[in-house]
Amino acid sequence: MRMNKFSNFVLAGLVLSIAASLGCNQTTQTASAGASDSGKIPITTSSDEAKKEFVQGRDLFERLQANDSLQHFDKALTLDPTFASAELARANSAPTTKEFFDHLNKSVSLAEKASEGEKLQILAAQAGTNGDAIKQKEYLEKLVATYPNDERAHFALAGYHFGQQEMSDAVEHYKKATELGPTYSTAYNLLGYAYRQQGDYGNAEQAFKKYIELIPSDPNPYDSYAELLLKMGRFDESIAQYQKALQIDPRWIPGHFGIAADLMYQNKWPDAETELQKLADSAQNDGELRTAYFGMAVVASDSGHLDKALAAMDKEYAVAQKKNDVASMAADLQAKGNILAEMPKYDDAAKTFERSLQIIEGSDLSQEIKDNAKLLHHFNMAALAISKKDYAAAQTHADEYLKGAQVSKNPAQMKQAHELAGRIALAQKDYDKTIAELQQANLQDPRNVYRLSLAYQAKGDSAKAHEMCKKAAEFNSLPQLNYAFIRTKAQKMVGGKA
Repeated sequence: MRMNKFSNFVLAGLVLSIAASLGCNQTTQTASAGASDSGKIPITTSSDEAKKEFVQGRDLFERLQANDSLQHFDKALTLDPTFASAELARANSAPTTKEFFDHLNKSVSLAEKASEGEKLQILAAQAGTNGDAIKQKEYLEKLVATYPNDERAHFALAGYHFGQQEMSDAVEHYKKATELGPTYSTAYNLLGYAYRQQGDYGNAEQAFKKYIELIPSDPNPYDSYAELLLKMGRFDESIAQYQKALQIDPRWIPGHFGIAADLMYQNKWPDAETELQKLADSAQNDGELRTAYFGMAVVASDSGHLDKALAAMDKEYAVAQKKNDVASMAADLQAKGNILAEMPKYDDAAKTFERSLQIIEGSDLSQEIKDNAKLLHHFNMAALAISKKDYAAAQTHADEYLKGAQVSKNPAQMKQAHELAGRIALAQKDYDKTIAELQQANLQDPRNVYRLSLAYQAKGDSAKAHEMCKKAAEFNSLPQLNYAFIRTKAQKMVGGKA
């Protein structure tokens, strides 16, 4: 498992990237704005005990044991209520988006009391949350320039590049983090994922094996290696690695989630549902329970039971509703709207997307997040209009989305603008434009790879169509709706041999 703050419960396109690192190195406790003597980012706190609790929590979080880290961050904040980095750490480890925003906002309010490095990390996290990729990058590049010898600074900048699918830059900074911190295990984990995203499975496997070597008694290294094997279609081997993780920690939630994916891709849907029920039964917090329900929605979608998928999303929504976790509620409605669009129930989907937008607009979330939600609504309305063959309306919404993306200069939003242009072109049988636009879209979304295969097929390029369709059919990610919607269709298109 890689660090992925919000898992399935972030509103897609609304919170685009979060700084992956807690930053702050344990070598100093100064409030100085400059680098410490060791060149590491200082930790600013008035309490030695708070610092010890923070470092313990950070170590657990970086080893992907976020639930266990919570008590240490909470203790650190009890000992020092003005501990800005502990607030950021508590935000990143929060099991729900409501807690995330509460603690992130508190960390921002305390940023002036922290060192320059800590302040840059906090502001980068805030910018990423608001979808301001330009500011986020500026803060993280300044962080690395100020603390070039801090592995966590490079790790944070690598995380930005990873989120923007700039994998060469991500690999560069993850490798630098491993050079600066040879025992900094989490950098090897993310380095493995960056290599995997490049299709460099050999180097990915070596990075994950080094990760296992560094912390062999932790579950996550086996989990990460299992996910690589999942991606490669080696499902039984992947299950064996997930089981190793669960032997170390029977409560390891990602193990059940991963095994469910392996079973689903072997078309063993009832077994996948059973595995996810185990996850639900052992959930220790709302975030874990929501993950189980989301997995159930994906399995149901993958098997063609979209009514069951809606029912699972309703359960997930109910968990968030109890805590008035508005960002999660909005995200669930986004997922539900996409399922309804697949059914296809376009009018119901439109109403559901509208409810999602209304929840965000009526919340106390930042204006930047509200603006991103409005922009995302144009994306959703354009997609529905394409499905309904109302190309004039689709173009109007796509133009509004592009306009907003150009203003924000957010690379992820620009990819989505190209996706809309490609989808409109595909519907109107302009296959050259389809290919040109979709090649600039998010190709980590298997639906776009599948759409490219359709365009190549229509142009008569069977070889390229087969290549793209096979890639879509064998995407083999952890459970996600985007893949569930096209996996069976892609497999049929490549002759059931994917």
